[in-house]
Amino acid sequence: MKYLLKNIFLSIVTVFTVTMFFSCEGKIKEIQKLSTSEKFPEGIAEDFELFYTDSGRVKAKLMSKKNLNFSNQSFPYQEFPEGLKVIFYDKENNESTVTADYGIIYSKTNLIDLQGNVVLETHDGKRLEAPQLYWDQKNEWIFTEKNYTFTGPDTYMNGTGIDFNKEFTLVNANVDTGDRVIDE
Repeated sequence: MKYLLKNIFLSIVTVFTVTMFFSCEGKIKEIQKLSTSEKFPEGIAEDFELFYTDSGRVKAKLMSKKNLNFSNQSFPYQEFPEGLKVIFYDKENNESTVTADYGIIYSKTNLIDLQGNVVLETHDGKRLEAPQLYWDQKNEWIFTEKNYTFTGPDTYMNGTGIDFNKEFTLVNANVDTGDRVIDE
């Protein structure tokens, strides 16, 4: 009888322990969800156009289907999850454009990260295509470490990794191939 009671007691303890173990696992996951903070945007804008002006002259126009403003984060940023198009205007009012499937602007560093089918087209016929492109607003420098294709009136280049100033007058290509016409 004593042996039977001991087995029954051990069985009850085992069932109780296993039940507690499995019931706690679901609770642990719920508790972990509570401890991680989800990011909510401070503002959401849809189908908008933003103009950047300086001294009464429009320098750029940004268009996007959706903008998520996360300036309420410790490292603030703005996200364009459905793509964007930016038109830049030079002093003669010539237009150059940049399009991408996704974009993010980091406010503290003034760095813009464009991703997915990034195309930069200048008013004088130059075109750069890449899966990702960075724009350093402070230094007015553009770069990528990804594959790219660059075409111009007298140039065709493709390769991996390129950086240049906004006028395409200073260009550093890491690994490239292509053709270029050079005036002697």
